[in-house]
Amino acid sequence: MGLDPGLRRLALGTLLAAYPGPVPPDWAVDLLADGLAGHTLFGRNVHDPAQVAASTAALRAGRPDALIAIDEEGGDVTRLAHATGSPYPGNAALGAIGDVALTRRVYQSIGAELAALGITVNLAPTVDVNTADDNPVIGTRSFGADPVRVAAHSAAAVAGLQAAGVAACAKHFPGHGATVTDSHHELPTVDAPLSLLRQRDLPPFAAVVAAGARAVMTAHIRVPALTGADPATFSRAVLVDLLRAEYGFTGTVITDALEMKGAAVAAGGVGPAAVRALSAGADLLCIGATVDAELVERVAAEIVDALADGRLARARVEEAAGRAADLAAWTRASGGSPATGDTELGYAAARRAIRVDGLLTGLGQPLVVQLHTESTIAEGRVPWGLGPHLDGVPEIRVIATETDPATLRELAGDRPIVLVGRHLHRLPGGPELIAGLAAQHPVTVVEMGWPAQWRPTGVRAFVTTYGASHANGRAAAEALGLAG
Repeated sequence: MGLDPGLRRLALGTLLAAYPGPVPPDWAVDLLADGLAGHTLFGRNVHDPAQVAASTAALRAGRPDALIAIDEEGGDVTRLAHATGSPYPGNAALGAIGDVALTRRVYQSIGAELAALGITVNLAPTVDVNTADDNPVIGTRSFGADPVRVAAHSAAAVAGLQAAGVAACAKHFPGHGATVTDSHHELPTVDAPLSLLRQRDLPPFAAVVAAGARAVMTAHIRVPALTGADPATFSRAVLVDLLRAEYGFTGTVITDALEMKGAAVAAGGVGPAAVRALSAGADLLCIGATVDAELVERVAAEIVDALADGRLARARVEEAAGRAADLAAWTRASGGSPATGDTELGYAAARRAIRVDGLLTGLGQPLVVQLHTESTIAEGRVPWGLGPHLDGVPEIRVIATETDPATLRELAGDRPIVLVGRHLHRLPGGPELIAGLAAQHPVTVVEMGWPAQWRPTGVRAFVTTYGASHANGRAAAEALGLAG
């Protein structure tokens, strides 16, 4: 027997799906007509602006109020500019600048670009306070390590996006910044008392709720003081008692992708994870990036089965679908400001974020060496570095653990070396390679990752960009006098 049509439609109303390729397949549009809440766009769905606008129009042919979401954080996480890198610096750079009005303008510009393409929900900003230098998944996506600074910039980012008519979704509640593992691959633990969480991790979420954020995203992290052995996504104490009752949030609670191991493994699959998240108080469930019609139907069927066997109350699912519908109604009603995207604003901001310790004189035509760094799933394979901005300056790319300093010194000859990397303090072989080079050769280091306390010794200069976007790379090349 097939699913009851009314219950299937109710279940679909809580789901945010995805699809492969640049053209929405028929099933993706048909599911919207059947009640699916919406879709998330990823890099593989984006070729150029005209194509994205055509895709969002095709999706709205399925249902005019469909939610169309994207992760467009600026900085290291971009979908619209995944082929080149973002023209905007990310949160770490904006936090380092410290100009809250600039943060609002940058996010309003991002929002204006999204609105022009028919995208209604930005799964941003990241408002986690990055207190762990070795955090593998947040890092430069954070406005910084100071809760007060992060709170101020988070509220500004929300205001900027929503002034452009795009719903902001602040993430990852109750705070992913103190983790040293990636919830895409496992279930991280933040073993801290609630008093510390209130002081360190939670202030930015209080700020975005006060700023009127339309949505908040859950984190697939275990916080024993709040969640016990479960991730926050499955915790009523986090989503209802803390977020709604204590902080007064009335918007839509959106889950991080349920295909991530931090959720799927804990629940025994995406379908059971959807049921547990709904039961805990989530409203809109991101299924994930790798989605087809069969998976959507399987998750919907699991929700319907849970209604039948008592794991879910119908009133709870109706409440969740209602909040997803309210979010869609807001996006349709909000015309936003008449502002348009201003990418030059992003490049100007990236220049303001550059910090230099030491002297940048006498570089001439150096040998530029980029150290290979694996990208996170959140970042994807987005180009980064100085390469696109260099004016006739040779560049090579190496793996730190496979490179002999003597080989690089020989290649450089009489020229100085500019070594470019991300998160160099924890890059395998990175600190050792730099030390080996600097001991016998003039070296300038460009750090395009999280600005940890570590500093290499013996180098001529240490340049910090606070991110690896296209804008950050351009700013660094200009600061070094190497840009075309």
